[in-house]
Amino acid sequence: MSSFARTFAGFGMGGPGPGFGQPGRARRGDIRTAVLRVLADEPMHGYQIIQEISARSGGTWNPSAGSVYPTLQLLADEGLVVAKETGGKKVFSLTDAGTAAVADLADEPAPWDVAAASSDQSGFGALREAGGRLAAAVLQIGRSGDKTQIMSTIEILNTARKQVYTLLAQD
Repeated sequence: MSSFARTFAGFGMGGPGPGFGQPGRARRGDIRTAVLRVLADEPMHGYQIIQEISARSGGTWNPSAGSVYPTLQLLADEGLVVAKETGGKKVFSLTDAGTAAVADLADEPAPWDVAAASSDQSGFGALREAGGRLAAAVLQIGRSGDKTQIMSTIEILNTARKQVYTLLAQD
């Protein structure tokens, strides 16, 4: 990753580190519950599960493959899901024990609803999205802009940063 890309990696651009990229994280048990609930509707492969959780949270929670696939393995080890090779992909479905586990979760709020609600209450989701769109535009200038565009973008960003700090300084 280039140093320019690393600079904006925390702004929802898929990179590591603190910033806008991490608030959508869920508690450890939430991914387990989410996977079970998604599979209660229909069998899916891992990537479909990731997409479905993201869609159900309105995009505020985007679980990583690094959390979904180990969870699927744990659920398989516990006998709650079973994988079947279909079209070159492992498609996971609930076992009878998995269906019973989902029934036990019926009184709990869905983890994607909790993620979406916490984002909506603070307005952080919209801020994160706006920051991500801004970072994408800045990255595009960095990749393909000429010197005049880059210098103009720097001025715009410096002005915006000062305005945001002015907001923070207000009582």
